[in-house]
Amino acid sequence: MAPPARYCVPGERLCSAEEATAGSGTYTRHGFIFSSLAGCLERKNEDNELPVVSVVRDSKSQLLPNVGAVVTCKVCSINSRFAKVHILYVGSTPLKSTFRGTIRREDIRATEKDKVEVYKSFRPSDIVLAKVISLGDAQSNYLLSTAENELGVVVARSEAGVQMVPISWCEMQCPRTHTKEFRKVARVQPQFLQT
Repeated sequence: MAPPARYCVPGERLCSAEEATAGSGTYTRHGFIFSSLAGCLERKNEDNELPVVSVVRDSKSQLLPNVGAVVTCKVCSINSRFAKVHILYVGSTPLKSTFRGTIRREDIRATEKDKVEVYKSFRPSDIVLAKVISLGDAQSNYLLSTAENELGVVVARSEAGVQMVPISWCEMQCPRTHTKEFRKVARVQPQFLQT
């Protein structure tokens, strides 16, 4: 069984320079080896020489949503002005951690923006395709838009818990109870159809 990975931060003293040789992600100062990166400590023995101590970062960096990217998100809550979502995918790449997003009422449809009602477009737990229109910062969310035919709700569950079927651009129907519910439905693109 491999020993657990030791994580270190920049400036952390790793060992004496007499015990090992400084490798990548490290530096030597005053007879000690220090970390210059945040990452995992690696110790490699080469032949009969001193082991090489290095610090490596996670090889897969976190993908961030950027302006113009199509994202897949899950609706968390709605009110009369906007829908709050968690961004789960950027394109077809899953994110390591979710990001918060907001779809404002005026960004739901391209036409008749003043007549849009959020509760007739989304419901909590809907899966939505949206486009990033503005980047967030530490305090705010990513601003998202569904104002294109290809964007909107792609998966929704009825009150009976059954996945609903789109019947128009603004309605989905439960196959079990045949009740119709309003949604801003995304037009399915041929490349996303599974055969």
